[in-house]
Amino acid sequence: MSFSPIPWIFNSNIYEVNLRQYTTSGSLRAFTGHLRRLRDMGIEILWFMPLTPISIKARKGTLGSYYAASDFATINPEFGSEQDFRELVDQAHRLGLKVIIDWVANHTGWDHTWTRSHPEFYLKNDAGQFFEKNGWEDVIDLDYNSKAMRQAMTEAMAGWVRRFNIDGFRCDMAMLVPLDFWVETRNALDRIKPLVWLAECEDPAYYAAFDTMYGWEWMHATSAVYRGQHDKFHLEHILFKYRDRMPRGRRICLFTSNHDENSWNGTEFERYGDSALLFAALNIILPLSIPLIYSGQELPLRHRLKFFDKDEIPWSGSPDLADFYDGLLEIRKTNPLYGLPEVALSLNKLCDDPRILSLQAGIPGQRDVAGIFNLSPMEVSSQLNGYHLPGVYKNILTRESFNPASNHPFKLSPWEFRLFENTSV
Repeated sequence: MSFSPIPWIFNSNIYEVNLRQYTTSGSLRAFTGHLRRLRDMGIEILWFMPLTPISIKARKGTLGSYYAASDFATINPEFGSEQDFRELVDQAHRLGLKVIIDWVANHTGWDHTWTRSHPEFYLKNDAGQFFEKNGWEDVIDLDYNSKAMRQAMTEAMAGWVRRFNIDGFRCDMAMLVPLDFWVETRNALDRIKPLVWLAECEDPAYYAAFDTMYGWEWMHATSAVYRGQHDKFHLEHILFKYRDRMPRGRRICLFTSNHDENSWNGTEFERYGDSALLFAALNIILPLSIPLIYSGQELPLRHRLKFFDKDEIPWSGSPDLADFYDGLLEIRKTNPLYGLPEVALSLNKLCDDPRILSLQAGIPGQRDVAGIFNLSPMEVSSQLNGYHLPGVYKNILTRESFNPASNHPFKLSPWEFRLFENTSV
């Protein structure tokens, strides 16, 4: 079966909520106080890391991993009650926000309720013991040859839709779960209500069940550009590869950070240095993308959050980058081209300088968006090939108007970018 994405996802964005670290209490009630701020920053979809209780057996650290569930049907009491989550979702919806939850279908914690009620749901080693084949010591693998387990998993997911009116799922390590399960489950759950489906996966076959999936290759390539290991033509190759393998209406989820990258590989400033904001902006402005922002990036967060222990995000005053993200996300909402299932995209035509990545999204002369990005640690003076940009344009961030047809000269500081929008229509 082929699925059609919900149309509003095309120009939307996702904000990942690390609930444990978000506030002093790490609770749903405490996080509710941030909803209006995030809405005002332009956020539209809130993705909550797993809300299920965490196993005690084989737990890592003092609090354990979100991804080692002890029960699929209830909420971690450390976060609050079912009523707390129901009220959060209701308030988010009143503010125009959507809520999706993280779902871990490949494995459970060692003391999940199913280990006692349905041990046949799990894979066993030669000694008849539970095990996990990827080397993750705090979890054990489920057996997708079991039809009963599949049915129970689907029903567990459906329960969250029915009880809390959530808007979709981010599916953890989706490629470790058979694709036919995701197709069957989406078919079943979309009968309850149309949902958003995000896969932590980069296998294009999984677009058969998902609206958007991770852009790991892009993330690694962009950070390699900062280290001088790739250039703009390599980035062009990756983007067009994504474009060519995506069915109509699908998107790629692009990010400079998330819970895994921040905790295990470093903050975006460790991995991207001075180019962090440039690539954050590029991820947002690309029409192929669903941009993802991680908890605290708007501060900005320059700290690796502990994964298994309490490590509170240091909120104080107004986040310095809130306006930066708000301005960029506003482009996606106000320019109608981002609401289209497919958008024409041209790369590296607006400037010949090998250090400048350029893009043009949309049909020239029809409120298209253009951008130039200095992918180098040095100042660059160059000019636009203005014949590609008919009409009058404005700098989206400074609101200054100009006519690119004059082969508009420009100067960019190291890792600086500029964005333009056609105003002659």
